Amino acid sequence: MKSITIEGSLRTGFGKTATRQLRSQELVPGVIYGGSQEINFSAPAAAFKNLVYTPSFQIAEVKLEGKTYRTILKDLQFDKITDALTHVDLLELVDDKKVIATIPLKFVGTSPGVKDGGKLVIKIKSLKVKTYPKYLKEQIEVSIDNLELNGNIRVEDVKAENFEILNSPRIPIASVTMTRQLKQEEAAATPAAGAAAPAAAPAAAAKK
Repeated sequence: MKSITIEGSLRTGFGKTATRQLRSQELVPGVIYGGSQEINFSAPAAAFKNLVYTPSFQIAEVKLEGKTYRTILKDLQFDKITDALTHVDLLELVDDKKVIATIPLKFVGTSPGVKDGGKLVIKIKSLKVKTYPKYLKEQIEVSIDNLELNGNIRVEDVKAENFEILNSPRIPIASVTMTRQLKQEEAAATPAAGAAAPAAAPAAAAKK
C-alpha cells in the first residue's frame, strides 16, 4: 500500500484572519477526523501535491509535533477563482473502526466483445467501500473476460472480499459498445440480405 508523508504543525489560531494568514504563507489548513479527537493542523501546500493531484489511492502519514497519524483523504476544498487548494479533510485510520474510502478500479483480462471489434467504455473509475483499515488496498481488480459486445458489468458483479460496496448495485461500471465501423458493416450487410427477395419476384410472376 503506497503512502506519503506530510509534515505539518498543530493550529493554534482559528477564524478567517488566522486562515488568511496561513494561506498567505502558502500553508493549507486541515482537519483529521475519526480518532479520539479532531486534530486541526496546517502544512505546506506542496506537501499535499502527491496526495491530491493523483488518481491513486494511498495512505497519508501526517507528522505533527512528534506524533504520526495514519490517514486517508476525506474531502478537499479549492479556491473558486484560482483553483488553489484551500482546505483538506483527512480520516484517521483506527484498527478496529471501519472507514469509508473511494478505491480506484483496475480492469483486467480480455473482453470477447473487444476482440469482435467493439469498444470498451469505462463508466465508473472507482467505487465507494466500507471496510477495516487493514483491508484497504490501492485498487479493486475487475475482470472483463466475460464482457461481450453490447454487454455491461455492473456494480453488483464486482467481487471484493472484505469490502462492503456502497454504490447502487445496478449501476453499470463498464460496457462494450459497437464502433462506428461495426455499425456501418452491419448496415451494409442488412440491405444486401434483403435484396434477394425482391429479385425473385419477377421470376415468380413469369411462371404465372
